[in-house]
Amino acid sequence: MCGIVGILGDHEAAPTLVEALKRLEYRGYDSAGIATVNCGQLDRRRAVGKLANLSDLLVREPLAGKAGIGHTRWATHGEPSVRNAHPHRSGGVAVVHNGIIENFRPLRAELTQKGYACESDTDTETVSLLCQSFIDQGLSPRDAAEQTIARLEGAYALAFLFDGEEDLIVAARRGSPLAVGYGEGEMFLGSDAIALAPLTDRISYLEEGDRAVLTRQGVEFWDGSGSKANREVRTIQIDTARIEKGGHKHFMAKEIAEQPTVLADALAHYLNDGAITLPETTPDFAEVDRIVMVACGTAYYACATAKYWFEQLAGIPVEVDVASEYRYRDAPVGPKTLAIFVSQSGETADTLAALRHVATRARIVSVVNVPESSIARESDLALPIFAGAEIGVASTKAFTCQLLVLLLLALKAGRDRGRVTDEAMAGHMASLSSLPGLMAQALAASERIEETSVKLAEAQDILFLGRGSMFPLALEGALKLKEISYIHAEGYASGELKHGPIALIDRSVPVIVFAPRTALFDKTVSNMQEVMARGGKVVLVTDRLGAVEASEGCWQVIEMPTVPELIAPVLYAIPAQLLAYHTAVAKGTDVDQPRNLAKSVTVE
Repeated sequence: MCGIVGILGDHEAAPTLVEALKRLEYRGYDSAGIATVNCGQLDRRRAVGKLANLSDLLVREPLAGKAGIGHTRWATHGEPSVRNAHPHRSGGVAVVHNGIIENFRPLRAELTQKGYACESDTDTETVSLLCQSFIDQGLSPRDAAEQTIARLEGAYALAFLFDGEEDLIVAARRGSPLAVGYGEGEMFLGSDAIALAPLTDRISYLEEGDRAVLTRQGVEFWDGSGSKANREVRTIQIDTARIEKGGHKHFMAKEIAEQPTVLADALAHYLNDGAITLPETTPDFAEVDRIVMVACGTAYYACATAKYWFEQLAGIPVEVDVASEYRYRDAPVGPKTLAIFVSQSGETADTLAALRHVATRARIVSVVNVPESSIARESDLALPIFAGAEIGVASTKAFTCQLLVLLLLALKAGRDRGRVTDEAMAGHMASLSSLPGLMAQALAASERIEETSVKLAEAQDILFLGRGSMFPLALEGALKLKEISYIHAEGYASGELKHGPIALIDRSVPVIVFAPRTALFDKTVSNMQEVMARGGKVVLVTDRLGAVEASEGCWQVIEMPTVPELIAPVLYAIPAQLLAYHTAVAKGTDVDQPRNLAKSVTVE
């Protein structure tokens, strides 16, 4: 979602603020701005669109000062415009904000009655107006910020900068992540550790309800009850090579190509001498009678895939829920229920809210890419996926790493419940060890997939089909295509085609079929034949044997390496991602930052 940066430094803040905001571009945004204090005077610059527009504005209208805050905005209240861009300023107060202030309307009405006029359509401006109203009553900036925060309802990460205060930033966190960075005689603030990576590797995370007061000498924390608090200083190792494009045209292309490497990294962590090594606190699945899996978007489809694994390998019934619906359903949770929450960022608002909804009633395991995230910290056990920083908005390497970790859990569950024999486990371990090499082979099909994608780019509608564990992959493939190419796409279970979707089939609708030569291959091919009989253009994604048996009449055939059925969903994610990527490139869309989307959704 939106990005926040704050600096109390020894050098001019504006260039550093802009560079830090660039490292948050991947989160998605539609406007940006910065504010600084120079010689006691607060000033700001804001621009709509990419950060290049803000940089150009700063060339024409420089902004001096060694203390400042910056923001990339993803519009919630109010259209993308200069007047709605952050920082918002009211008198001597500038504010940047991630989240949603739910009670901004009554606060705005109250302030309007007192003569404080709004200039924007945003909820955030209410925060700066309210803080200025407290200053006008004689409160100090720190106390005014404290009183303001106490009046707010909703989700927020906030940073306040004040006229006449060149050594002060006040910050607060409820629902949206925020971190403090430590320098030598300098202090930093960021909504993401990546933003602070060039500035410091020493980070403290604000916990839920925390307030923080930053000066160049350090930071003081208060918890949600108003008590003084200590927050651990962590040394964060961020591989800066993984947050650069490394010669690729887009981050998404780089991250697709990194999958053999990051999967090998994850396997190196979780496998030892051919055995799965999970933390000692990993649940004994013999004591689990039901699993609930909760996630959003691509992570939800990883859970939908893992449902097949847990049920087939371990015989445990699995329920998969969309996080935004789960807590409103108030589903029953029993004493032997294991709840698994999956999130790349570990800050997804709906997923975090669902976790908190069941935290006292079920054992919580999270699968995350950020071990320091809120979801990880609030879980009984957090399993990192080792994907590294993922910058492209459309998730790729995080998806396959999530699948891998969930598969390892399912295999452990099978062992715990006596359903996976030693011989079977040895075979599964061999399959897993072969996965990075197989994925490298799959990436070699990129040129062939690009040729197909140029033709797909002309379509208005595209269908994806799959059976068994290929069904969630069909859903994921359709989501990827929609996200970055803006082509309408839908994923279906192959057997459901004749129950309605077949009415959509004609010569203008390409149908992408994921069909490795496994147990369900013949049934999938039968459904594929129904498509071709009605003039549909089939793109068959299969292996060598599948191509030999079923390619006749297909519009396009994309061949994958032959792979054991258990790990086929992980491998076949590669062509799903490449089809979306090359189609988007052919259409000329913004691959890494597609319209209307944000990398981390930190508001409901």
